[in-house]
Amino acid sequence: MARHAPELHLVWQLPADGAPLRQRIAAAVIEQIRLGGLCPGDALPSTRSLAAELAVARSSVVDAYDELAAAGYATARPGSGTRVAAGADAAAHAGAASHVSSSGLTTSVPAAPRPSPPVWDLTPGHPDPSLISTTDWRRAWRTAAAAPVPAAAAGPQGHAELRAALASHLRRTRGIVTDADDLIIVPGVAAALRTLSAAAGLNGRDVAFEEPGYDEARRTFEMSGARTRAVVVDGDGLDPGSLRDSDAAVYCTPAHQYPLGARLPVGRRARLVQWAVKTGALLIEDDYDGEFRYDVSALPALRGIDDGRDCVAYIGTVSKILTPALRVAWLLPPPGLRDDVADALERSGESICGVTTLALARFIDSGAMTRHLARAARTYSARRSALVGALGRRRRGLQLEGVEAGLHVVVRLPDESDDLAITALLGEQGVTAAPLSTYFAGPPGARGLVCGYARLPETQADAVAERIVSAIGQL
Repeated sequence: MARHAPELHLVWQLPADGAPLRQRIAAAVIEQIRLGGLCPGDALPSTRSLAAELAVARSSVVDAYDELAAAGYATARPGSGTRVAAGADAAAHAGAASHVSSSGLTTSVPAAPRPSPPVWDLTPGHPDPSLISTTDWRRAWRTAAAAPVPAAAAGPQGHAELRAALASHLRRTRGIVTDADDLIIVPGVAAALRTLSAAAGLNGRDVAFEEPGYDEARRTFEMSGARTRAVVVDGDGLDPGSLRDSDAAVYCTPAHQYPLGARLPVGRRARLVQWAVKTGALLIEDDYDGEFRYDVSALPALRGIDDGRDCVAYIGTVSKILTPALRVAWLLPPPGLRDDVADALERSGESICGVTTLALARFIDSGAMTRHLARAARTYSARRSALVGALGRRRRGLQLEGVEAGLHVVVRLPDESDDLAITALLGEQGVTAAPLSTYFAGPPGARGLVCGYARLPETQADAVAERIVSAIGQL
């Protein structure tokens, strides 16, 4: 039979970390349980009497009892007061606290030191989000926040506002004429590739893939069950003559081959579409940074070529335009594949935040996107010129590729070079770049450094170029 509330003699020592009063009261009760002064089934003093004994506010004792109950040390029943719970003695002896300590003193394992961020981050594929107008950005999000709260996650038929805005945006910037209903919003390029793989039945079939190429896309196809077949690119990008009738699909980046930077000529674009129409294969066009080109004219997207709409799945994203943090991409599948794509996306359950798509739609419709693209293109062009010029001044004959478009440049190195060692040496000097050899699925066919310049201020180009040339010279 449970005993009445005993005389409590709490050991009252304020912790050095100044924990909240409720936690100190709870800790004192747990200490009494550990010492045997309180046993399972014992009734705790009333909150009023304990508060008087400790000379504290009653609310602090109420909060402490609530904490003990939540941690399983006590049970509270109306009319029966608060009692020590069964098993509380074992928990107290095991050292279980009633709360999670935020002091970090309860662990004996020191936190691993965080690596210091690079002084100059030339990681390819990252735009500069500081170029986004904060006024336009906040206005777009205020508009989205003022809309009714969505009742459910939007499926493939959702995000009507963004689809309408993108239809207009693609017509103006990429020459693609499409209806908003044909577009599907997906949470990133990888989601688009997974959805296409399922919809087109690429499991166990060959997908011709650029070599070197975008490694994340390659892994996505392979994890979806497809077999990626490496097709070596040249100075003009993917050669349609290298394709086989057994290829069920082709993944390519015609606007700015990733990572070498070639722009697929018009003739090859037309031949590629003709091959796909003839064989019934699916062309997957990843237009990851097609909005940025310098001193060259725009080339039509594969989807914009006659008959391209019947075989080209077009993928675009804000990752290079604004920031990859948004996780927003759009997919324009061939008309005959749209329903299958929608079904595959519905089955996968992949969706995107409706508030985010509303804000992005407002950003586009208000003209903020057009202004941002113009401002970003001017800035990136100047940063590209500064880095290319600085590299050329410090090492004559240095071979650079992919300078006409996009957000990165490739510094080609002799085939016997160790680009992994060079990037490691640059990392020690505060410069982060990517080794070209890691973009090959098989044995590396070339060596080099893939350097993104989008976040490199013009005033820092000379310092970075000096370190790059020095590292190449040392190794």
